[in-house]
Amino acid sequence: MNFAQRTVDLARRNVEEGGRPFATVIVKDGEVLAESANQVAQTHDPTAHAEILAIRQACMTLGTEHLTGTTIYVLAHPCPMCLGSLYYCSPDEVVFLTTREAYAPYYVDDRKYFELSTFYEEFATDWAQRRLPMRHQPLQAAVDVYRRWNERNGGERRVT
Repeated sequence: MNFAQRTVDLARRNVEEGGRPFATVIVKDGEVLAESANQVAQTHDPTAHAEILAIRQACMTLGTEHLTGTTIYVLAHPCPMCLGSLYYCSPDEVVFLTTREAYAPYYVDDRKYFELSTFYEEFATDWAQRRLPMRHQPLQAAVDVYRRWNERNGGERRVT
């Protein structure tokens, strides 16, 4: 099976149905484990990106938050939210089929505090200097939640 073409076909069908031009196919052992098109327009959920939805489906199917042993096909280079999710689930490989520069003449998704062309720089900026207004409100009770988690996990700081 041509998983790259399957990804393109999912995205194309989503566009024809009024959705956005993104799709993801997750493959394990030569079989499709999970797949999804972007569902933001259909659900009005800004987190309903194809990568996020397919990762959720794959992890639930496997009963783990780790996608080691998988290859994840995405139509376009991932946005920062999806890139973070891809790092977090740790697939063996991510294959993207087009770049932002290649599709820029046809599609842009800029937001109030967010443009793809500048977001990675914004993300690296100290929280107090970001365009998105952020305020640190220190609260010991928030730290205590982590202390309690640590106690319940035998003093282990890392998620196993």
